[in-house]
Amino acid sequence: MKKLLLSLIALLSVILFSHAQNEAYEPDLATEVGADQYGMKKYVIAFLYRGDRVSEYSEQQRTDIQAGHMENINRLAEEGLLVMAGPFFGNEDLRGLFIFAVKSLEEAETLTATDPAIKAGVLKMELKEWYGSAALMLINELHMKVAKDVM
Repeated sequence: MKKLLLSLIALLSVILFSHAQNEAYEPDLATEVGADQYGMKKYVIAFLYRGDRVSEYSEQQRTDIQAGHMENINRLAEEGLLVMAGPFFGNEDLRGLFIFAVKSLEEAETLTATDPAIKAGVLKMELKEWYGSAALMLINELHMKVAKDVM
């Protein structure tokens, strides 16, 4: 019985100590970016598709709508709500994506409604919840260190 108990204790010790802790872990940084125990957090990704009303606008109107779209992207990024955004290459219906640092689809939907391209029907979005690295919250600051020109 004693051998069985010692074996069980040894087995439990191996199991408990086999779950390694990350030596590079910075708890203050993890808190700052909203990381869970795995360094992850929930985001909402918006897939941007070509809207149904593109042909209703002149080239100048589309240029103006695009300028408003970019202003909106920059505003949301400065507010810490938009972690990442960018277009896809090519001219397919799938135009780009946003990654929002929000807790719900409803919050992301409210933010997408502020975009002039969405309002104009030039773009439409499909929203999907996503679990990714909380370190993405640092990307905008890092991006400014590598961008020679600001869009």
